Amino acid sequence: MQTGAISRPSDHLPWGGLLALSLAAFITILTEALPAGLLPLISSGLGVSEAAAGQLVTVYAVGSLVAAIPLTTFTQGIRRRPLLLAAIAGFLVANTITAVSPDYTLTLVARFIAGISAGLLWALAAGYAARMAPEHLKGRAIAIAMAGTPLALSFGVPAGTFLGAWIGWRACFGLMSGMTVILLVWVLATVPDFAGEPGSARRSVKSVLMRPGIRPVLLVVLTFVVAHNILYTYIAPFLAGAGIEEQVDTVLLMFGIASLIGIWVVGVLIDRRLRALTLGSTMLFGLASIAFWIGGDGPLAIYGATALWGLAFGGCATLFQTASAKTAGPAADLAQSMLVTAWNMAIAGGGVIGGVLLDRFGAGAFAPTMIALLIICFAVALNARRHGFPG
Repeated sequence: MQTGAISRPSDHLPWGGLLALSLAAFITILTEALPAGLLPLISSGLGVSEAAAGQLVTVYAVGSLVAAIPLTTFTQGIRRRPLLLAAIAGFLVANTITAVSPDYTLTLVARFIAGISAGLLWALAAGYAARMAPEHLKGRAIAIAMAGTPLALSFGVPAGTFLGAWIGWRACFGLMSGMTVILLVWVLATVPDFAGEPGSARRSVKSVLMRPGIRPVLLVVLTFVVAHNILYTYIAPFLAGAGIEEQVDTVLLMFGIASLIGIWVVGVLIDRRLRALTLGSTMLFGLASIAFWIGGDGPLAIYGATALWGLAFGGCATLFQTASAKTAGPAADLAQSMLVTAWNMAIAGGGVIGGVLLDRFGAGAFAPTMIALLIICFAVALNARRHGFPG
């Protein structure tokens, strides 16, 4: 395809390009989460404590948080495919350095670069998928592009943890670099190019934030994801209350499988039922939270509640990104960067709030706090019937 031509969606889904975006999401999540599964090996390899090695995850999140909005704002005029390739290339550089670096500080710098790349890629991905698809299939296109996220969490991270114990943690990051090279070629072959915004059409952060519907979408993201991360971050101490802390991997596998079902359901229905799916997912998560509260000391209840939680969470990123993209229209990329920032703030907020609750009240305080957040989430989404989450 000529790089000077502006691509237009056909009447069919561009599967090759959408699957390339899905692989990009897979690599992004795997790069972010893999150090958590390899923490003892990384701390030994770099000669630092496990707490210090854990900062490899923290600095990645900080890179995404601080870079998403400024980078997206400053790159509005750049053609989309070169920008997407640059974001992916950032993972190639960061993971290669991580694989060979003997120095803790250099590894932290590499992880910060990876976080910056993630912030830019997440800001581009949903809007890119929507632009590649016909109007009546935009939601499904975003669902396909985002499918790499639950796949990475459900299967990629456990597989990477297993491989790390077998071939070493550095080899795992080297394998991700190899995957990234394949992805770069795949993007060049299948993902169309789009023009950047002309100077007269570029938007400020304030103007996008003030668009009707954007703030409700961001508030729904904050409340829903904070509720999720309170439990997800501290799942081990929560399970200890039921005496099944050694079953964390099995519980998370249940969560991952249910998440895949959730994203499939959302992908099938989202173009016709965005509002109903958002309200339904919030209600389902609320029911799961009630089940965790009432039956938190029983393994069977926990597994059942985890299945509901996974179903609710699996498609939420697709729902929120689709709502943001449709609400923002031509300003989708900048709106997505705000969503990325809100999501990362929610991850950090869930960790902080969960930690305070655990220290002061114990893991039993998680569920009622989650329920309160989800009531706010549901009320905001319900009220955003004209803009944000329309029928």
